[in-house]
Amino acid sequence: MHIGVENYGRIDPSTGLSTRLGDFLGSLDEVVEFALTQGVDLVLLAGDAYKGRDPSQTHQREFASRLFRIASAGIPVFLLVGNHDLPNAGSRANAVEIFPTLQVPNVIIGDNLQTYLVQTPVGPLQVVAVPWPRRGRLLTREESRGLTIDEVRAEIESRMTQAIGKRVSELDPGIPAILTGHVTINGSTVGTERSMMLGNDHVLLASAVHRPELEYVALGHIHKHQVLRRESPIVAYSGSLQRVDFSEEADEKGFCVVELDPAALQGQRLVDFQFQPVNARRFVTVDVTIAPGEPDPAAAVLRAIARHEVTDAVVRVRIRLPAEAEPLLREGAIREALHSAHYIAAVSREVEGTRRTRLSSGESEGLQPLQALRIYLEGRDADPQRAERVMQYAEELIAEVETGEPPAGLS
Repeated sequence: MHIGVENYGRIDPSTGLSTRLGDFLGSLDEVVEFALTQGVDLVLLAGDAYKGRDPSQTHQREFASRLFRIASAGIPVFLLVGNHDLPNAGSRANAVEIFPTLQVPNVIIGDNLQTYLVQTPVGPLQVVAVPWPRRGRLLTREESRGLTIDEVRAEIESRMTQAIGKRVSELDPGIPAILTGHVTINGSTVGTERSMMLGNDHVLLASAVHRPELEYVALGHIHKHQVLRRESPIVAYSGSLQRVDFSEEADEKGFCVVELDPAALQGQRLVDFQFQPVNARRFVTVDVTIAPGEPDPAAAVLRAIARHEVTDAVVRVRIRLPAEAEPLLREGAIREALHSAHYIAAVSREVEGTRRTRLSSGESEGLQPLQALRIYLEGRDADPQRAERVMQYAEELIAEVETGEPPAGLS
């Protein structure tokens, strides 16, 4: 859900809150209404309730009020712990730990790699939880000494796979069982959403979770909705409820609805699987190429904008033009043509192979460090492979700052 993402937003004068916070809460409201009106027996959130590990009191209040509506109707809510929910020190609480601390009825937190028996209105359900791994729980400091970053990651992935296999083999065949994991599965489509990820990814083979003892595998962490395995059990990412940035411009947003028949045999209980779209904020890119000799470059840009539905959307305009046309480009007229947009993310110009992205101070304030770095690299037309290496190093440096210790294998 990433409650707290407020980039590409403005302050709503009626509430004093970011309009983007309203977007994310509005999508969650659609989930709540569906659960209350369609006879749902369990709501499962596969990690990253908040954008960060220290949500504001406002974010906590808004999230808790929606959970209360579901839970008070007798519908259990299962919250898996994702990487954005974890503290930067082992002794600190995770972002959703307040619910079991207060013993909130019908709210279950999946913060350990184990099987939880959840009582639903129509009977019990086994939930094998695979939260974002904490290195300290899977690999001691002594065991990781002398290992490179890649070797540590491979060892953690191996131990996760073994632990999942053990939990699945211990399932009661007489009770329906699903697995939910906040992980990256090999072969999934990640796109460029690495700017939202904290720390390094752990990648599991699909065979680690695609087990015949399960009825369904509900995955979180990757923002793009996708079905990785259609043969039983279905393995699917629901994706995020809202678009975070332009890498998700073409992604459909929503949630998965799964129906199980508890009377059927183990591994044969899936009755129906559907993707339910939500009304997510649109992101729109307007690409314009100005031909040499164009007498009115601004008019050409305005015609291109008119061909897109920009009302209430987050919009960026990318203009390629010859050097002689740049003085004739009236940016004020371009921005006026975008007056119905929810937010103007950028108006960039690529002049004779040199790209410039102009961001106002308000537009740049909501950017996370990794998002700003990616925009910089795109503006420099960096080699894609080199850009990804730079992004990887940046993620590792940020993880080092957040955890207070260097990644394994580095000093």
